[in-house]
Amino acid sequence: MSLFNKALASIGIGSVKIDSRLSKPSFRIGERVDGKVLIKGGSVEQEIDAIYLCLMTDYLRNSNNKAYKDQTVIKRVKVSEPFTVLENEIIEIPFSFVLPLLTPITASGTSIWVKTEAGIKNAKDPTDRDLITIKPSLLLTDMMQAVLSLGFTLDYSRCHEAPERYKKTQQYIQCFYFKPLEGKWKDIENIEIVFFAESEDTYDLFIEVNNKVNDSVKKELYLHSESIFYIKIRQERVHEIPNKILQLMKQSHQLD
Repeated sequence: MSLFNKALASIGIGSVKIDSRLSKPSFRIGERVDGKVLIKGGSVEQEIDAIYLCLMTDYLRNSNNKAYKDQTVIKRVKVSEPFTVLENEIIEIPFSFVLPLLTPITASGTSIWVKTEAGIKNAKDPTDRDLITIKPSLLLTDMMQAVLSLGFTLDYSRCHEAPERYKKTQQYIQCFYFKPLEGKWKDIENIEIVFFAESEDTYDLFIEVNNKVNDSVKKELYLHSESIFYIKIRQERVHEIPNKILQLMKQSHQLD
């Protein structure tokens, strides 16, 4: 490379282009994700320190009574060691990784994407972003179906900042908001559930029953319009979820 071309590369002119391609558009939690990173050289030779794949999502973080939207890395995978891309050279690098059990699923209000980072000195924009559809694991699918069988529908989901006890594991938790079908559960506003995977066959469920409150009810009574419960579910006991939720709704003092 001439001194002039080295100078061009150092200020980000003639940078390489990167593009990650997945083997398919959707994957289940716990499934292996595979694909390849395509690198196309620019008008000058360039050195790349490394390429990383980052599985990303958004989450809401509360600070000083305000909500802020942050991004967090679910999983980061190193795809390559340092290498050189020649002028107009095309390189393909395969990758493969397993989706962590705590990966959020794609739902209304929650997006997941793969961000490809290339360590190129002074490059203008050495990243690539590709949306990926994440489906629930088979066990999570069964648990969600159990909730729906009671006469609810999934309204939306949202990732929130995780409580302190879980922050060593991850920065976020995904909350699912189920609302009653028309004509069902007239006293229930919605049910919010966090499905926290302990293992492939065991989940902790945090369930918040939000009851409707009449506008005339005093403010101090409104504070008691929510009830939060915890249950542990193993794979062989998924069939117990509907009865357990019914009991929790009764405990919220809104059912006869």
